[in-house]
Amino acid sequence: MQFKALLATKNNDTISTSVVDFSEADLSPGDVTVAVEYSTVNYKDGLALTGRMPIIQSFPLIPGIDFSGTVLKSTNPEFSVGDSVLVNGWALSHDHHGGYAQVARVKSEWLVKIPKPLSTRDVMAIGTAGYTAMLSVLALEHGGLTPDSGDVLVTGASGGVGSIAIAILSGLGYRVIASTGRLEETDYLKKLGAAEVIDRQELSVVGDPVANERWAGAVDSVGSNTLVNVLAQTKYRGVVTTCGIAQGADLPGSVLPFVLRNVTLAGIDSVNAPQTLRQQAWDRLAKDLDLNKLNSTITTIGLSQVDEVSRLVLEGKIRGRTLVDVNA
Repeated sequence: MQFKALLATKNNDTISTSVVDFSEADLSPGDVTVAVEYSTVNYKDGLALTGRMPIIQSFPLIPGIDFSGTVLKSTNPEFSVGDSVLVNGWALSHDHHGGYAQVARVKSEWLVKIPKPLSTRDVMAIGTAGYTAMLSVLALEHGGLTPDSGDVLVTGASGGVGSIAIAILSGLGYRVIASTGRLEETDYLKKLGAAEVIDRQELSVVGDPVANERWAGAVDSVGSNTLVNVLAQTKYRGVVTTCGIAQGADLPGSVLPFVLRNVTLAGIDSVNAPQTLRQQAWDRLAKDLDLNKLNSTITTIGLSQVDEVSRLVLEGKIRGRTLVDVNA
């Protein structure tokens, strides 16, 4: 069987992509074959396609760190033909063909059955970014945060993780402060549920190791000085989650927020999270995320536009979620 796929190749240090006819026989090994309907463009996809980080370990490879669709073939009795499924992370776009194709073959232990009432389109509109946002919310709750604890800050608020984190947290009753470098998106962020919008410049420069307490918790996808300043302004026994490196992977700060204010910093890994946690996150997304708010964050593209959009994602020029319709 032949189908369309976006194939990444490497010549010297340059990665290039093209839409090609691909054969099912050349797919990566696995016990479930899926007719892919949707994928997404995430920050990690941008890093992979530009080569800014060595995400792709084997060339040529079909990139795309997530996808949704319906089961075509399965040798695992837990999955039947016609089941609606999704995959986030694992080895996709590393050394296993990923989601930028009309067909994919994966290990059954990577698959999550899509909870009702979500559709294959809904779960990729949410995507890895939204799933990561929910993992962050679960970590805040695990740390003891409730809406009565105080404000919650969301950095990188106009991006995929940030947009959906705002929608989830506000729907749960939290007062959300959104930090963004795109203040022209203030109305968009407030429609998602942000009560207050601040300029990211307040947090992105070097600050004091401990500063005035401003929020009880935070969802950070930026890292570096921003994360240090977030921690410095977190209230006593507050909880901060970290899941991204948009500003940098360094943490040029102090232990003082941890030892003086008992602040918790929780790392969020969406790639290798255990299956029980994945299912919990998706079940909560089906219950706690307002799909009307979700739809306001979505732009849809085809396979041929992925390369261009992935570069814009790294430049911080994409708002919300980019859905890839692999059959468009």
